[in-house]
Amino acid sequence: MTALARMRLVGFVRTARALPPLIAGLVALTVLYGGGAAQATEAYGVSAVVLFPVLAWQTKLLLDTEPDTQRRLAVVAAGRRAELAGGVIAAGLAGLALVPVALLLPWLVGGVTGPERPGDLPLALGLTVGLWAHLLVLPAAVALGALASRAATSSPLYGLAALVGGVVGVYVLGLKDSVLPWIAPPVLATARASTAGPDGWSVALLTGHALLWSAVALAGYAWLRRRRR
Repeated sequence: MTALARMRLVGFVRTARALPPLIAGLVALTVLYGGGAAQATEAYGVSAVVLFPVLAWQTKLLLDTEPDTQRRLAVVAAGRRAELAGGVIAAGLAGLALVPVALLLPWLVGGVTGPERPGDLPLALGLTVGLWAHLLVLPAAVALGALASRAATSSPLYGLAALVGGVVGVYVLGLKDSVLPWIAPPVLATARASTAGPDGWSVALLTGHALLWSAVALAGYAWLRRRRR
């Protein structure tokens, strides 16, 4: 499993497919933070929302890098579960590498400010909330990207439709007045909680929601993979 994950990461980087999502993420975050400085909790909460589709797209690119024949050989050599887990782990590690970039970039462009009013949260707490927000959206983004991968959809057109439709659905269903917010991962809810300053209950609730949604989505990915045997 570890060797498969490492092989996919190396292939992803050597083929330069890692560059488009990295550049897209940097551009999107620079534009976001270029609008002016904000408190760390607010800035990082919105940053996680902006980065979500980039992480999902990166996952799809990474999983699509491996040719179908090579993927089938990996299934025969290592087993279906190990091959599937290796891809998901590789995508998670690739997404995890973007988190420090997202946390550092606003300081370079003047997008984050420290506490200015008595009610503002301490900077250390703001950084902690920002890290939590990015780590919370990562599993959901990886799961969505996996569902949109060629191995799950069998068609580039279907994969693109799944990726775009999934991202739009997450944003629409995550609106504050949505009647079915539990169907989508709590990406927008995390941004709202980060801006307001989350308490222990909201952190636990949102984290559980995100992990449960990601687990269900990855189970769907595994099911789609089995159907394509």
